[in-house]
Amino acid sequence: MPRGERVTGTRRGGTLRGAVGFGVAVALGLTLLTGCSGGGSGGGRWQGGSGGTGGQGGTPSPTGPQVTAMVSVPGAEENKVSTAVEISYSSELADKATIEVKDAAGAAVKGGLRQGADDTAGVWVPAKQLKYGATYTATVTATAADGQTNTATSTFTTMAKPSKTISVSSFLGENQVVGVAMPIIIRFSRSIPKSYRDDVQKRMWVTADEPVTGIWRWASGTEVRFRPEKYWKANTKISYRIATGGLALGDGYFGRNDLTVDVKIGSELIMTVENKTKHMTVKKDGKVLRSIPISLGKPSTPSSSGTMVIIQKLRHTIFDTYDELGPEDGYRTPIDFAQRLTWGGQFIHAAPWSVSSQGRTNVSHGCVNMSMSQAEWLFGVTKMGDPITVKGTTRKLADGDGWTDWNVSFSTFAKGSALPLEEGVKAIVPPTPMES
Repeated sequence: MPRGERVTGTRRGGTLRGAVGFGVAVALGLTLLTGCSGGGSGGGRWQGGSGGTGGQGGTPSPTGPQVTAMVSVPGAEENKVSTAVEISYSSELADKATIEVKDAAGAAVKGGLRQGADDTAGVWVPAKQLKYGATYTATVTATAADGQTNTATSTFTTMAKPSKTISVSSFLGENQVVGVAMPIIIRFSRSIPKSYRDDVQKRMWVTADEPVTGIWRWASGTEVRFRPEKYWKANTKISYRIATGGLALGDGYFGRNDLTVDVKIGSELIMTVENKTKHMTVKKDGKVLRSIPISLGKPSTPSSSGTMVIIQKLRHTIFDTYDELGPEDGYRTPIDFAQRLTWGGQFIHAAPWSVSSQGRTNVSHGCVNMSMSQAEWLFGVTKMGDPITVKGTTRKLADGDGWTDWNVSFSTFAKGSALPLEEGVKAIVPPTPMES
């Protein structure tokens, strides 16, 4: 952030920057306090009376402890507030506290509460990025058991549109159907500094209609992935929101946009390859569909052992290795029914030239070879995100050579989170602040 520029709702070095832990009053805070006398204009504080709204006239005269409301941050008419701001509120001596946010025209702004909210306190998050240079009013109402109420308001104006922004995109498209091992992959147009990744991660929500536990892992400064502890359950519906629009991302950059995507997990299809038997077992929803004779990589070019995921499916392609292997060892070969497993060039594909070796001997350059008919059948039942585990070869799968998220334990995967393990691992259950 340029020196001298201040945006409320962002922090660095202990000040606020729009990242909120569950139940922690940070970012834009609305706090309801009890036992305070009426305040001046600086704090936006009022002491209410029974059944009344504070700050609206005469001095209240009820006896005993009273519900008191106070808006602490932002102050009256504060500007340059982050469009990714979160509003935190709490209360004492109240049975219930509610929050409502409206724009300058008086229209209600949709939003939701972070997990951890209760009847008297919570953190409110807008359902989508607030508008730049716009004025909003947040109203918090506390209600006691005897019906006594107190209301406090804060009017603020958001920051101007920044000139330096970072966009966010999803590898998966809207309503795409994928396999049970599909990681959620998010990419940024510019590397996010390590010191800002925790803020980003706190603004990345995942919900599923089949509750699971999962975590985000930073593959690099520009890519972060989410996987659950175990494979997704078949037919699970998933929604994820990356709420980075207006979020401070370091070096004077801000998030350009929010992103919300809905996807669905299809049937559970799992492939297992045993080098010892030279066969692939294909299971769908726990039932064995077929055992396929295969040939793996020969001793000089062994296939990788480990759990991989189908990245790409190509009905027809050409394998060209002349640049990699040179004119003597390189080849250019038409290939049918190719399914990519690694970035290094390992595929499942039809290999009619090696049918006599399939089920008996390894002769490939590292790919999983099978007959044309078997490859066509398999191509017809698989989808991107289906897992395949190869066992018993001399080479281990290198981390990052493909979507290798499932080739490590969940605890190892979690080490790539920007948040501490106890904070980064979340049970995925609705509700979450998603755009409606």
